[in-house]
Formats: sequence, C-alpha cells, structure tokens
Amino acid sequence: MNMRFKPQPLSIRVLDRPDANELARIDAFIAASPEATPFHRPAWVLSVSKACGHAWRYLLAEDGDGTLSGILPFHLIHSALFGRALVSSGFAVGGGIVSDNDQAIQLLADEAWRFAERHSFPTVELRGGAVPDDQWQHNQGVYAGFVTALADDDESQLLAIPRKQRAEVRKGLKGDLTVRIGTAAQDRDDHYAVYAESVRNLGTPVFPKALFDAVLDGFGEDADILTVLHEGEPVASVLSLYHGGTVMPYWGGGSWDARRLRANDVMYYALMNHARERGCGLFDFGRSKYGTGAFSFKKNWGFEPQPLSYATRTADGEAARDVNPMSPKYRAQVALWQRLPLSIANRIGPMIAKGLG
Repeated sequence: MNMRFKPQPLSIRVLDRPDANELARIDAFIAASPEATPFHRPAWVLSVSKACGHAWRYLLAEDGDGTLSGILPFHLIHSALFGRALVSSGFAVGGGIVSDNDQAIQLLADEAWRFAERHSFPTVELRGGAVPDDQWQHNQGVYAGFVTALADDDESQLLAIPRKQRAEVRKGLKGDLTVRIGTAAQDRDDHYAVYAESVRNLGTPVFPKALFDAVLDGFGEDADILTVLHEGEPVASVLSLYHGGTVMPYWGGGSWDARRLRANDVMYYALMNHARERGCGLFDFGRSKYGTGAFSFKKNWGFEPQPLSYATRTADGEAARDVNPMSPKYRAQVALWQRLPLSIANRIGPMIAKGLG
C-alpha cells in the first residue's frame, strides 16, 4: 500500500546578524534560484545597511530539517522626509520573496507584515518576487523591465541594435573616446563625479559615495565600473552588477557633453561586449517607468518592455510612501534641485537620499 506523501510543515525564522554560515547558506539558495536578483544577496543587503545606516533582516522559511524553502530580505527604512517602511530591498529595483513553494510565500509575507506591525512600520514594499495574497496591493503597469540576450561577438552585437540607435553608436565609436574598466580609486571617483552630475541634472539627490564603495567591495568580482573618457576626462560611467549570467548596468550617467559625444551609446555597447567576454548571456537594462525618456531610450535599443509587479501592504488609515521623483508632489523640488550648484547638491544630496530606500 502506498503511503500518501505529507509535505513537511514550514516555519519562519528571523536572521538579524551577519552569521557567516547563515549568509553562505542564503547565498547558495539565491545562486540556485532563477528568480533571485543581485538585490537578494547578502552582499547587497549588508552594503546598504553599512553605507546608509538602515538595519536589515532576512526572513527564512525552513522545513523540519532546516532546509531553506524561501527567503525574504528587507531593510528597515527610517526617514523624517519620506517616512518609515520595510523595503525589499532597499535602494533596489528588485527584491521580494524568493520561493517556489506557495506555503513559504504566504508565510514569509505574513511574517513580514507581523514584523511591521510589531515595530510600527506602516508600509511593507516588496519590489518584485512572488506575489502574496489579496491583502497586498499589486502594483502593475507602472514599471517595466528590459532584458535581452547578448550577441555572439562585437559585430553581431552592433548589428542587433536597431538601425537608428546603431547609427548613434557608430558616431560615438568614430569619436575621440576611450573606455576604461575597473574598481580602483580613480574608477570610483570618476564614476561618482559623473553620476552625481547626471542625477543633479535630472533633479534628484545623489546617493552617498559610501554606498557605491560598499557595493563594489561587497560584490567583489561581481561588480565593476565602465567609464568613457574624452580627452582623458570622464564623460559617462556606469557601475554594473553581475549575477547568474546576467549583467545589470545599475548606476549610470553622463555629463552634459555625453549626449553630444554619444558617450552613453558607446558606454552601453562597450558594456555589452565586456559582459559577453565575462561569460554573461543576458543584458538587464533595469526598470523604467512607462512614458518616460528612459523607457523610450531602452526601446530604441531593441529591448522589449516586460511589465513588473510590485506588492505593497499599508496599515489601515495610512498612505503608502511616495518616493517617486516623477510624482507631481515633487515637481517643484525637482525643478529647484536642477538649478543647484553641483557642489551644494553633492553636499546635501546624500543626507536626503539616505532616506529614500
């Protein structure tokens, strides 16, 4: 007589300190999970906490033998300007629950909400991952992700770019531009200078330089900086993460001269070739909001948008956080920030940006 299989009950445990064995176990689980992102990794979670001062937790779903069935990392975001929230993951465009077990998914979501209630966080934000039950608000149609396969060689990669965008890349390649890749002090300083100018021009505060340094140090060989220089001066630069055979250009920007020089076009084309040489097969252009210039830019490269789904749960009577710089409530602040001298924006921006999460 065949015995009916009875699934093992699961329990949830909270990890709140960097135990090396536990973090290695989490890393192994993430490496084996196709839906996991760089933002689930301990390297990301601990780097954000170290650089920005927000505490972190991992919720671990385990069976009776202690085998992991799911994880949920989050940061405890406190900000006088932007409020309090549990965010998975902080300063990331990804996160949320990693599991293919329905029971684990719901248990992790429920425990995250109980944690929020116990510690007076009015909101929990899951930036991707498995979707909990209908007590959570599912936000779709706001952001799209852009991922495509890399070509087999440099020329094929160029030809894979749609004609109009390819012409821009060719113009940049004919210019007096050079590319440097690394993680040394000069790479970090040049990247931060270019990125800070870029986000100031967009009207948003720059993150602390310590965040970029901590991520580079935490990810080791799985992160680097590609900088495009004109006559020896950096004009475009991007900090990229490498995870599961995918490259993600995460923090990138260009100076005022970058558009004229087509430096951003050269930067992303060079990164595609560099990533392929590193063994990557996919290029993840990150998320963009529908209707924005960044959304159109990525489509111009031949990337097809894929809708992203985020889950949020907010306490009764509370409003969800709004940290989107495109929100109408921030229109005046964005316009003001764009006019700030760069030295002032770089001095006060990190203090504000720490609270964005």
